Amino acid sequence: MEIIHLILGKANPERMNGVNKVVHEMATRQSISGENVEVWGITSHPIHDYPERQYMTRLFQSGRNMFSLSTALKKDISEKQKGTIFHLHGGFIPQMYSASMWLKKNKIPFIITPHGSYNKIAMLRNKFIKQLYFRFFERKLLSAATSIHSLGQSEIDGLQSVFPNDKSVLIPYGLEPVKDMVPWKNTGKFIVGYCGRLDLYTKGLVELLQGFGLFQQEQSRAELWIIGDGKKEDREKLIKIATDLHIQHAIVFFGSRYGEEKNELLQQVNVLAVPSRNEGLPTVVLEAAAMGIPCLVTRATNTGDYINDYTAGLVIEQTDPKEICRGLKLLCQAMQTEIGANTIRANARRMVKEAFDWKLILNRFHKLYEA
Repeated sequence: MEIIHLILGKANPERMNGVNKVVHEMATRQSISGENVEVWGITSHPIHDYPERQYMTRLFQSGRNMFSLSTALKKDISEKQKGTIFHLHGGFIPQMYSASMWLKKNKIPFIITPHGSYNKIAMLRNKFIKQLYFRFFERKLLSAATSIHSLGQSEIDGLQSVFPNDKSVLIPYGLEPVKDMVPWKNTGKFIVGYCGRLDLYTKGLVELLQGFGLFQQEQSRAELWIIGDGKKEDREKLIKIATDLHIQHAIVFFGSRYGEEKNELLQQVNVLAVPSRNEGLPTVVLEAAAMGIPCLVTRATNTGDYINDYTAGLVIEQTDPKEICRGLKLLCQAMQTEIGANTIRANARRMVKEAFDWKLILNRFHKLYEA
């Protein structure tokens, strides 16, 4: 069996694009386990300028018309024989719709992972445009798909409300084997970390600053480290909010960081905050938990049940400043003693080791592909 992941981009893990990061990790693990796997990327810059990897990557030129597929991509799809399955990534992407119709024409099976696009909150953004697009394009893609793979229950629920189906399958992504836990460092500070794109609405960053501001009133030595970048105007807006709240002295904007540089920063935070309104499955939560860092997450991250089951952090119901403040207070209190801190940190690592074991998850994907 041959597996081909089709994405927008190059599956470069050294980018803030979460889809590219998880596809890279998944293809790597599949290759190591002996699967015949490739990643095909549609990109405006088809140059192989990424770190060395375990699997073959093929890049195809994107066109000005988002619904168009290059002649080379259509030709290579058509030449695939029985025993090949395509795994498409991303929802509401015109290129994926066109690819799905070409796959259907050539009688090649495919599954689709929308990566959070069908979550109820996500469906509300640009609602009218999405309703039209769903009616004329996305519905046809979903009807042609063999399976619809979701990373969290919120996406399955959202999709069922607009496209009742029996194709949905919930399988989380895994994480590489857990390394040694980062030694506990009690510096007297309480560092709250955020790592990801500076998407103010989706990631709940305005509310994070407001909630941290309330928390900082009681914990004067608290700091908020923001790792990641986005639009210039979004960064400037966050800086202005921090200034208006008089917490600019307690916030550090690191910009984009990758690889070990990012890990070294994460290892210094006491709690990772992910107050998103919409997610597929944020890999940064798993990365932080693997280091022994408890996480404050919303239900919308699809990690809440895991966090609660393992007591690996705290779950808030919605993106709200007061809830964020309350969550930070409770976690800060729980980590006041070395015993309390090490217990919750050990729980976070155990969660990754047991619930996100790549061996178990790859086996579930293998059965999905075979079916």
